[in-house]
Amino acid sequence: MVLGGVNIPGKKGLVGHSDADVLAHAVIDALLGAASMGDIGRYFPDTDPKWKDANSIEMLKQIIEMLEDAGWLVSNVDCTVIAEEPRLAPYVPQMRESLAVALNLEVDRVSVKAKTTEGMGFTGEKLGMEAYAVACIVGNPVA
Repeated sequence: MVLGGVNIPGKKGLVGHSDADVLAHAVIDALLGAASMGDIGRYFPDTDPKWKDANSIEMLKQIIEMLEDAGWLVSNVDCTVIAEEPRLAPYVPQMRESLAVALNLEVDRVSVKAKTTEGMGFTGEKLGMEAYAVACIVGNPVA
């Protein structure tokens, strides 16, 4: 399984058209939403074989380039991953670093938190994961 660009060992993984990095996808959607530029499916449709098994961190880097071309700079990102297992806390520093590199930010501007639902809902039943992200972007005065 890949989360935030980090390989997480385990018996289970996530299923998706790309590498199914739910955290990177949440960050992409947060950035696109902040810029009113649509959502991930607009740029990386799951109907296009080009994106089959694609690296989501590379997708994130493409979105950063698009935002910069449109006159936006990323200020900071805050993320939450909801999963019962695996325990993600040991991987949070690596996820923050991986995302920071892709976002062209210092790591202290990228927050990643891991939560559980204490056994409730589909995540609590270990049927999947959820990830949420909020991004702050600012107009680029040089653009």
